[in-house]
Amino acid sequence: MKRGVQFLLLIFSLAVFAQKETVDTAQVVIPNRYNSVEAQTKPYVIMISTDGFRYDYAKKYNAENLLKFSNEGVQAKAMIPSYPSITFPNHWSLITGLYPSHHGLIDNSFYDYKRKERYAMTNSKNVEDGSWYGGIPLWSLAEKQNVISASLQWVGSASDASDTRPTYYYHYHKEFSPLQKIDKVISWLSIPEEKRPHFISLYFPEVDYNGHHFGPDAPQTENAVHVIDQAIGELVKRVNDLGLKDVNFIFVSDHGMTKIGNDNRIDIPEILLNKGDVDYYNSQTLLRVHVKDPKKVKTIYRELKAEKNVNYQVYLTKKFPTYLHFSTKDDHYNRIGHILLVPDPGKTFLDKDEKSPSGNHGYDPAIVQDMKSTFFAWGPKFKKELVIDEFPNVDIYPLVAKILNLKMISPVDGDLQRLVKILK
Repeated sequence: MKRGVQFLLLIFSLAVFAQKETVDTAQVVIPNRYNSVEAQTKPYVIMISTDGFRYDYAKKYNAENLLKFSNEGVQAKAMIPSYPSITFPNHWSLITGLYPSHHGLIDNSFYDYKRKERYAMTNSKNVEDGSWYGGIPLWSLAEKQNVISASLQWVGSASDASDTRPTYYYHYHKEFSPLQKIDKVISWLSIPEEKRPHFISLYFPEVDYNGHHFGPDAPQTENAVHVIDQAIGELVKRVNDLGLKDVNFIFVSDHGMTKIGNDNRIDIPEILLNKGDVDYYNSQTLLRVHVKDPKKVKTIYRELKAEKNVNYQVYLTKKFPTYLHFSTKDDHYNRIGHILLVPDPGKTFLDKDEKSPSGNHGYDPAIVQDMKSTFFAWGPKFKKELVIDEFPNVDIYPLVAKILNLKMISPVDGDLQRLVKILK
């Protein structure tokens, strides 16, 4: 009996080991790419995203390095995420300059009725399939103009969106620590000039993870902020040690985080559970409804409005507030749905047996201040000791294009005029 148990434990251990071995942590390098002679004289931009890093976290948790660098350079009072204020849509907005409804990544998970296929952020096949993504990401814009780029796990960076991946990239996994990611960036900047990336995008998930699991005021979230702050301090120090000229840093986040109380639950309306002529898609802070027969949209809308529930608002998508850029006329890929159910701040739609998070995001940043994100920038191209007002995150795209002197080859929603004042 004892030997049998030992044998089973051995088999289990080998299975676990084998699973770990399947994680692909290798760098992918696209061969035969080189910086043009002109590109070798361009500045460097290192664009860092820390998921869920709320606009006030640096001060709230005394992130010494980020406060020092932002005080010496440029800091925004806050940055306004695109709606809905969730991870995949906003990372793609930051990197393409387009609102989610315009680039097609309208949620972390959604169904495309034309393709008859679901996209999910947990599906690596989806995530690396560029046909899901609209717009021209900054790394593609750079590569198309003979400027080498690199990306470390930014949303969509392993995909062939716009037919062009970064020269250097990694498949998404959770194996690298923040300091190991810094090592990767330094290794890129140590490559000979003809193949050295001038645009680098870098992603950290730790703050968002802890904000969801423990809440924005928890010591675990504070610790995660300090871990990232230390990594940024190490990055800047090691970049300075390389002696490169004109290295510019942009630190951003995709959204903020708000505390969720114990009485936050909203059950999915029975109408949606019991009707066979609708599909619904729940991201907790937004519930999207697709009506299979368009002739029934108004009827189902009226039934939902008649529900006596004071915890959410019901909208026809075609009449959704214009300033959120999420109405039917904005829906370039026809993925949003016909009806939107928007929970009140702090409330969440939860499916049966679904556990409530301690912190969440996705709400309208004009209503929930905690949704607002962070923007800091420092380096030779930026003015010093400058504080600016809030601005939409789609403006980052034309800003980076300006610094790298890249020609914009497709219209975007971002406006450089709101940020040109921060450049020397």
